Amino acid sequence: MTDTMSGPAEFDKTRAKLFQANIVGIMNGGALALMISLGHKTGLFDSMDGKPARTASEIATDAGLHERYVREWLSAMACGAIVDYDVDAQTFALPVEHAGLLTRRAGPLNLSTQCQYVALLGEVEDEIVEAFRSGGGVPYDRYPRFQALMAESSGQRYERTLIAQVVPILPVAQALEAGIDVGDVGCGSGKAMRIFAAAFPASRFVGFDISEDAIAVARAEAAAAGLTNLSFEVADAAALDQVDGFDFLTTFDAIHDQAHPDTVLAGIYRMLRPGGTYLCVEPKSSSELADNIDEPMSAFMYSVSTMHCMTVSMAYGGEGLGTAWGHQTAVERLTLAGFADIEVTGVRDDRSNSYFLSTKPG
Repeated sequence: MTDTMSGPAEFDKTRAKLFQANIVGIMNGGALALMISLGHKTGLFDSMDGKPARTASEIATDAGLHERYVREWLSAMACGAIVDYDVDAQTFALPVEHAGLLTRRAGPLNLSTQCQYVALLGEVEDEIVEAFRSGGGVPYDRYPRFQALMAESSGQRYERTLIAQVVPILPVAQALEAGIDVGDVGCGSGKAMRIFAAAFPASRFVGFDISEDAIAVARAEAAAAGLTNLSFEVADAAALDQVDGFDFLTTFDAIHDQAHPDTVLAGIYRMLRPGGTYLCVEPKSSSELADNIDEPMSAFMYSVSTMHCMTVSMAYGGEGLGTAWGHQTAVERLTLAGFADIEVTGVRDDRSNSYFLSTKPG
């Protein structure tokens, strides 16, 4: 706050120059995020992975792409210090240290997947501006590519972590082998349930999602994999009415998007049998802004929340919980729903999420 008695603060030229440099960096970073997304979608990063330095023409030929576009893209990558450029030979190479964060072999550590959100969320910018002025939000159906992107990014994580890292922390790990009833609320296209169902044939799995398109994909994929212990249902997470039907329930990055998260958690509580386990996976954050400011991905997290998670909730008359609702609020809401023995933990190869394990007293 400015002290009006002593007049405005003296203009700090050094601070202004530093801020200008910061803004220029943000502009370059936003542009490069689009270029990185292109590199992922066209397969250029994968094509360059492990290869020696080559000319733009050689890289384009190897990737089966148009040379002029590849040359311009490589120029942006070189200016952004993402690929190495040899001035004399006019060749480009993807350093092995960078490949481990940009190629599909990186699995959940592949940051080029996350860069796709910049272009996707930019598609609704004008609608978000209007929501700032008039309230409400942007509904889920205005993000036609979001389901596919979530399936890609979460799928990489599931393949690396679900069986090898998540199952060992579950109190129901042995029960899954023997055979129990498992449900996933907000299952999307069903990748997590397919992995679980294939690994534990004695257990029975059901996925629930409000998207008919996502459920259609999930059913087709399950049928193609021959998973007879897996089924899917179109259902609104806020209207789940099954009682004592499951021994183990999961949600993966689903609660913070809900219009009425407390209603959803209450429904999940009812669905569990006494003594059942609930695994709630949500973005890793604190409920306090001050705790998040210095976290590397915090600005990205709040931006995604503004452009998707929060506004989707508000579009349906919801509270707009937001991506960064935080572990403190999550524990409070789980406790309010009736869950006990709440443990906040995580797994090695999923650095962006917290894992909340809780039980239904019985």
